[in-house]
Amino acid sequence: MDRYERILALHRILKSARLPVTLQRLMDELGCSRATLYRDLAFLRDGLGAPLEGGEGEARFRYDAQEADRFELPGLWLSSEELHALMAAQQLLDRTGPGVLSAAIAPLRTRIDALLQQHAGGRRWPIERIRVLGSGTRRIDEAVFRMVASGVLERRRLRFEYLARSTNTRTLRQVSPQRLTHYRGNWYLDAFDHEREALRSFAVDRIRHARIEADAATDFDDAGLDAHLATSYGIFAGAPKAWATIRFSAKAARWVADEHWHSRQEGRMLPDGRYELRVPYGNARELLMDVLRHGPDAEVLEPPALREQLRSLLHLTAANYGG
Repeated sequence: MDRYERILALHRILKSARLPVTLQRLMDELGCSRATLYRDLAFLRDGLGAPLEGGEGEARFRYDAQEADRFELPGLWLSSEELHALMAAQQLLDRTGPGVLSAAIAPLRTRIDALLQQHAGGRRWPIERIRVLGSGTRRIDEAVFRMVASGVLERRRLRFEYLARSTNTRTLRQVSPQRLTHYRGNWYLDAFDHEREALRSFAVDRIRHARIEADAATDFDDAGLDAHLATSYGIFAGAPKAWATIRFSAKAARWVADEHWHSRQEGRMLPDGRYELRVPYGNARELLMDVLRHGPDAEVLEPPALREQLRSLLHLTAANYGG
């Protein structure tokens, strides 16, 4: 490792150590000679102001117990692995959604670019080799997104016009925002609807004319939100009404067995290589869409009502193609 990474690694070893660290251990972990280690220790103490105890001729080093918790390296120090992760995060940030927070994150993106150049040592990072591909993302109004995000963070009520996809009708809502959720490439607002006196999830791309109200938002604890918004399958709110059992072919099992469908899912491999998955759900629509993407490699076993609903969908789909 280069000197930059040795200094960072040395600092982290000393900061986390409860007892003095031997010279030999530091040499082994940093992969350097005794002379190089002493030069790095001197720079850490004299150049960066580290509360280092010990010196040349001593075989153990540590940070002063009273100062260790307070001391951090000046500036922003990242290892190669952290820097590479930051590059991936930059790509993800760029592709959060068309126009979303584009103006707000511009200074942050510039800061990340400068940081990458600072640590590149004259090299050009091939950032284009890290790709983040969106699928099924929907365009949202940047001003609306920022207003909603501000309501969530400032804990203030929101008022907006909502165009529901299910009914295609516009309604005026006053809500206490609880969480802003990014799910499958799209943003949703989890909020308490004051007129309906219930927790609801709103697609941010369907919100219009949002504004922050003067009233403080009504807060719900995490346990209550999780019980209502995170227990049923997918983004649909409400307590789960039933458990679905789905059996996948041996071919599909190689993918599905490693997929996360739900925090409470139960899965098991069958002796013949097939995979059986059980998930709770409150609304069948999204669950059935996920099952249908596997085509003949997936079969809903129970409950009977869900199985019949899928059968009807398949008949209606087949009718579109005649015969």
